[in-house]
Amino acid sequence: MSTLTRARCRARAHPAAVDTVLAVGVLLCMVAGSFVEPHDPEGVSWGLRTPDPLSLVLMALGAAALVFRRRAPRTVLGVAGGLSVVESVTGDPRAPVAMCAVIALYTVAASTDRATTWRLGLLTMTVLTGAAMAAGPLPWYAQENLAILAWTGIGATAGDAVRSRRAFVQAIRERAERAERTREEEARRRVAEERLRIARDLHDVVAHHIALVNVQAGVAAHVMDKRPDQAKEALAHVREASRHALGELRATVGLLRQSGDPEAPTEPAPGLDRLDELAATFRNAGLQVEVARADQDTELPAAVDLAAYRIIQEALTNVQKHAGTDARAEVSVVRVGPHIEVTVLDDGNDDGHDPTSGGGHGLLGMRERVTALRGTLTTGPRYGGGFRVHAILPVEPRTSAASGGRP
Repeated sequence: MSTLTRARCRARAHPAAVDTVLAVGVLLCMVAGSFVEPHDPEGVSWGLRTPDPLSLVLMALGAAALVFRRRAPRTVLGVAGGLSVVESVTGDPRAPVAMCAVIALYTVAASTDRATTWRLGLLTMTVLTGAAMAAGPLPWYAQENLAILAWTGIGATAGDAVRSRRAFVQAIRERAERAERTREEEARRRVAEERLRIARDLHDVVAHHIALVNVQAGVAAHVMDKRPDQAKEALAHVREASRHALGELRATVGLLRQSGDPEAPTEPAPGLDRLDELAATFRNAGLQVEVARADQDTELPAAVDLAAYRIIQEALTNVQKHAGTDARAEVSVVRVGPHIEVTVLDDGNDDGHDPTSGGGHGLLGMRERVTALRGTLTTGPRYGGGFRVHAILPVEPRTSAASGGRP
């Protein structure tokens, strides 16, 4: 910290001491000026003279009033202006008592608005200059009278300039602080959204593959002794499901790496092009899955494609966990106008099939994905048994769709 900065900090911490030092300095300047004779009668440019006792008293009172200029600026201006009028009318008009009024006017201008500065500045200038010209012993056109006019104008202008600069600096500081808060809030929001997205992906990957691993492991344990060939096939499916789970987990966790970490996997996110592969994994686990597509090979945005895949994956995982081993599931993907509709139905052979009662986050994750894309999701039991998941997703972003019809 520089010496000037330290001095400013100390001055802000002790304003009364600063005003006292200023008052003493102004008093010394006024007293020194009262002994100077600017026009010596003998032809010398400068000389000495004996000040008027009344002027010395007025100087002391004016300097004492400046000590309180921050606490009561308008009162101090009134006192200093009155003392200057008295000095101009009854005392020695060459004594610079008006210096106190100039400093008081500067303080008022620096601490109030511009309209008030104009009113008080013009009033002070008119009263002091008019009193000196009309009632003073010197001619109205004397330079001492014109000096009062000039110095009061300078005091008001300087104070208004300081106030404007302070307001400008304060506005810049507040704008910078507001921008910093906005950046921090935006960063926190983005982090929260990214954390939520990663949590959804991890849930979908783990829930799907671990459910398959659990089913196939149970099959292998059941037929290990009697049908070892079928047990080997089930274990092969366990290995395949775990391999896929590790691959997707590696791709998801790779997003969390820093710039200096090894390069993250570049495998694209899964989409509807892998729907048949997804259905095959469930068929291998014993779930009967039928897939019907009428989307005319629509090119979907990456976010919509991934969301549709994850919704089907989670819905089939819920069927596997809740509907029983003899359940049947139907998956349909249909293009309807500017939307694509994804439907997963099951017949729910087991009693009490209700994915919403498991306490998991599958349906919540589906709804968050659909809401993020400005789509709609409907879930609920079917009449006669079973469960239905129906999602409507926009094929194109809303901005693109809105602008496509313009000429």
